[in-house]
Amino acid sequence: MTVPAWNVMVATCPSRTSLAKIANKWTAMIVIALSEGPLRFGELRQAVDGISGKVLADTLRDLERDGIVDRTAYDEMPPRVEYELTALGQTLREPLTALGIWAEEYIEDVMSARESYDKRVHPAAFT
Repeated sequence: MTVPAWNVMVATCPSRTSLAKIANKWTAMIVIALSEGPLRFGELRQAVDGISGKVLADTLRDLERDGIVDRTAYDEMPPRVEYELTALGQTLREPLTALGIWAEEYIEDVMSARESYDKRVHPAAFT
């Protein structure tokens, strides 16, 4: 049996949808938040500032479907649900955490580049 040659650069390759999902800002932040261990929905929403409840629920459902996040519902009152990274999800910790660190480390350079670009392309806005 031959192993398929997946290539994210090919429009019909299913790996492209995985890349798009992983590259999503909410996915990255959820994985980074869950890197420290299991969290409840409210804790995740608090950790990922600015995410709506609907987007968080939808993203968690997608990540669970892809085998990146496990959802554990406890049979107790009040009901308790926790989310945590699966073994597959753990493989995303390092690259997505590195992207988060890069974003924090280089944001001043990015903002400076944006300002230079905007002044060059839209000079009237700065007069």
